[in-house]
Amino acid sequence: MAILETMTSKDVIALEDKHGAHNYHPLPVVLNRGEGVFVWDVEGKKYYDFLSAYSAVNQGHCHPEIVGAMTKQAQTLTLTSRAFYNDVLGKYEKYATETFGFDKLLPMNTGAEAVETALKICRKWAYEKKGIPENQAEIVVCENNFHGRTTTIISFSNDPVARKNFGPYTDGFLKIEYDNIKALQEVLEQNKNIAGFLVEPIQGEAGVYVPSENYLKDAKALCVKHNVLFIADEVQTGIARTGRLLATCGNCSCADKHCSGTPEVKADILILGKALSGGAYPVSAVLANDAIMGVIQPGNHGSTFGGNPIAAAVGIAALEVIKNENLAQNAFDLGELFRAELNKFIPTSSIVNAVRGKGLLNAILINDTEDSSTAWDICMALKENGLLAKPTHGNIIRFAPPLVMTKEQLLDCVAIITKTLKKFEK
Repeated sequence: MAILETMTSKDVIALEDKHGAHNYHPLPVVLNRGEGVFVWDVEGKKYYDFLSAYSAVNQGHCHPEIVGAMTKQAQTLTLTSRAFYNDVLGKYEKYATETFGFDKLLPMNTGAEAVETALKICRKWAYEKKGIPENQAEIVVCENNFHGRTTTIISFSNDPVARKNFGPYTDGFLKIEYDNIKALQEVLEQNKNIAGFLVEPIQGEAGVYVPSENYLKDAKALCVKHNVLFIADEVQTGIARTGRLLATCGNCSCADKHCSGTPEVKADILILGKALSGGAYPVSAVLANDAIMGVIQPGNHGSTFGGNPIAAAVGIAALEVIKNENLAQNAFDLGELFRAELNKFIPTSSIVNAVRGKGLLNAILINDTEDSSTAWDICMALKENGLLAKPTHGNIIRFAPPLVMTKEQLLDCVAIITKTLKKFEK
């Protein structure tokens, strides 16, 4: 591919437009190098990355420990399938289960695969352990969710772009309003065939919507009361992004380097992905205790690449970086600083209504309608000023830099953001 080295951004975009499916609408920037919190385009311009590949690159671009583990393993053994054992998977499973406090881990590759896996485990548990009549189990989900784009997952999405013309849809899901504990209570009381409640601790794609303080805790209590599995999709919010090892940890001590706290909300099924590899390789996982994971037997579920040696080695290294570099605490501290600095600017602004988030998963609400181009135009201006971000839901801009960012870098980014926003004041 030496030809790409001489191509301009315009040439590369045209090449992809001609030969690739048009299933994304990227910001018009062509990146060819990354290190830490920075990326460079093919012309050599340097940018702060304020998206982190949708929180997959929490550990920073091309972290040497992760890349080193991946390279070393790739030179030894890449893939065996699960027809045989390999000498890395068990070590990874032990390390990850001990890190997150579960008995078992089922390895997969992508976030959507992990969500599908969790749904299958939940249904099988419902029939074999809870006693729900076969094919009658239902799973409660939330409106404005984003759990992936497989056929089953879009069946319980209310995003028309993701759903339209992809039917018929999969049955067995009930949608309720997010952050509405009464709605959850009512559906659990009225329906005895509920197997699980699938929820994002923070709705990222919906615009970094943070629920009420006790919502997750109260939801878990209701699940326990009605013998329903609490399924936490932490593909985006997990692995230190929100200032805790998991967003469901609430205010426990997971922000400390050596966490010994009890999670505020312990999921029955935990779904992880993205930063589980630091963005170096597709790695996802579903974790549960024996009473739940035990329903999965040989032949029930699998993946040729799930649990491959490279993924296992990368997964260990990625989690070690989070712990050894104390990235949860850094995300917590810098997130507090980021929102405090923007909250100094917002009262003087007519273009931004609010900033919200936890840790280094944040968003600003642009004072315009969802169908306007203002947020996109702001992101284009941010690009010109050396910072990359993207809108979500039209008038919301998500900010999620790598967790290895320093205080000085964060303040530099705040200056770029506020300088850019001032150009759009009405």
